[in-house]
Order: sequence, then C-alpha cells, then structure tokens
Amino acid sequence: MKGNFFLGNGKFEIREMTFGAPGPNEVLIRNMACGVCGTDVHIYHGEPGSADVTPPVVLGHEYAGIVEAIGRDVTIVKPGDAVAVDPNIYCGTCYQCRKGHKQLCGNMQAVGVTRDGGFAEYSMVPETQVFRMNPEIGFPAMAMAEPLACCIHGIEQVNIQSGDAVTVIGGGAIGLLMVQLAKLRGAGTVILSEPVEARRKIGLEIGADLAIDPLTEDPAGCVASYLGRPGADVVIECVGKTAATKQAFDVTNRGARILLFSVPSVDAEFPLPLFDVYKKELKIFGSFVNPDTHEDAVQLLNSGRIKTAPLITHFFPLEKLEDAILMQMSSESIKVQVVNTPL
Repeated sequence: MKGNFFLGNGKFEIREMTFGAPGPNEVLIRNMACGVCGTDVHIYHGEPGSADVTPPVVLGHEYAGIVEAIGRDVTIVKPGDAVAVDPNIYCGTCYQCRKGHKQLCGNMQAVGVTRDGGFAEYSMVPETQVFRMNPEIGFPAMAMAEPLACCIHGIEQVNIQSGDAVTVIGGGAIGLLMVQLAKLRGAGTVILSEPVEARRKIGLEIGADLAIDPLTEDPAGCVASYLGRPGADVVIECVGKTAATKQAFDVTNRGARILLFSVPSVDAEFPLPLFDVYKKELKIFGSFVNPDTHEDAVQLLNSGRIKTAPLITHFFPLEKLEDAILMQMSSESIKVQVVNTPL
C-alpha cells in the first residue's frame, strides 16, 4: 500500500503505508479518485489549509473509493460499497460547535489535511465521514462531492430567490458548480465572468445565460446592459484575486448580496468601498467548508442533477502528484484528479 506524502517545502515522497484492522467505528477505503483542490495548492506553497498541516502527511480531501473493510460497529456501509468522504471532523464540544457553527470549530481535523487522506492507495476514516454513492456515476464524479458540498454551503449564505440575477466571477470548477447551483436555486439569469474561452464555453453549455471576458470587456457594463438594470442581485466570487473582488463590487445592484467564496492568499487585502456598502446596502458573506451539506451534495450527484464530466479535464497517477498540482495551477485545466486505476 503506497501513499504520496507531503514533506513540506513543495516536496513529496512515495512511501509504504500499513493499516491494521479497522477500529470499531472505522472504515478502510481503497481510494479511487481524488481531486486537487485550491487548498492543496496553498498547502504546496506553504500556506495554511482548512486546519494546520504537519508534514509528513498524505494530502487529498476531495475523494471517493470502495469500502475495503469495516469495524465491528459500522452500520451505514459494507465492503464493496462506493463511497465519498467528507473530510471535516469537528470536536462537538468547543464554543462554536455548541453554538451550531461547527464549521468554525477551533479543534477541527480534516482527512487529507491533518490526517492521511486521498493521495494514497488506501485510507482509514471514521464511519461518520463516509457517504454511500451511486456506483453508476463513476468515481471521478463521486470525488466532486466535497467541493460541491462546500459550494452548497456558500450558496445557502446568499439565499438566492426565484428570479434573481446572479453573476459568478471565475469559471474554474467551483465557479462552474456555482453556475449550476444558482440555476437549481431558481435564479432567473446567471452570468459568468471568465477570461479563458474554453471555460466560458463550458459555462454556457451547463446553464449560464451569458459569458463575458473581463479582460476584453467591461464586466459592469455588460452585466448592466444584459440585465437592463445597474447590476446583479447576487455576486459569487470564485477566483481569490483582488481584481476579482473589485469586479464583484462593480457588478452589484443596490441591495445585492456578495459571496467571497474563494480561498485567497493569507496576506490578501482589499480596500472596501465603504460608501458603496452604505449607499447600496450591500451584504457581504464569507463561506468556510461544508457543515451539514455533504449529504445534499451526494444526493445531487447521485441523481445526475449536477454535471461534473465537463469540469474534470485531467487525470494523473499517484506517482505524478506534483505534476497534477502544477496542472491544477494552469489555465489549461479546470479540475485535475489523481486516480489509482485507469478510469
């Protein structure tokens, strides 16, 4: 059994792993597909993940596989089941957990961040973290459960109403999931702002009504012209750059809700347009991980309501993990996955 361990300083090493019999409430998973997340990219560059990273550790928190063995008290899955993993493990006893805000848990652990995760042939996780999937959708689609669950939590923050005009900034995997979720929530119009032509094309194919290039077009002017009013009711920023944050404020209508969803650099700052917040009565939201939304993501994927195949553009073997991370950083890709067998 092999794992590709992150050693820190951008270094990885293939090492042998051994697993004993699962504990009473544990599940041994044969990992099949694991997505490379923007968080993995941040960790690769020495920045924090959703929790502190202490190398050596096997990264990878967007993954799915097959149940290999279960502990004696496990009841929700059996060997042979296809499952996706919710990586985030909350303590349940800290102030935030007891207030009902477990995503803000001060003692959170995460599979693929603080404990060994998906960039390995096998992993051991608590029973509470596994969700049974429809095997017919395939492991690459199953591995999209975690990012989709995070998007669901984010989109719940801005409370899209039937008929709302929504602008999504950024056409990576997250932005393209947000386009689909906005439509499912009843948005009347969804506009995608994305400089890469191939991503704009996919955005239109999966539900966007308009796709604009912010490098050659005026986003605020395009949004206002298309909608026939000053801006969007909801803006979802999925890039993580301050230029995208500025664009989010530029394309708002009065009373708009802005979701700053992306993972920025730890030192990123943006001068808040205070008068706009005041005069437009803007509402600004952040979003962190996926509290109680993983089951919703699983149900959407199992039902086929969310398209993932156009979003998954590259596959790499476990031994080429660093190449996979570098490809995820490239505009050539949308979602990169590491797989343990040909799919």
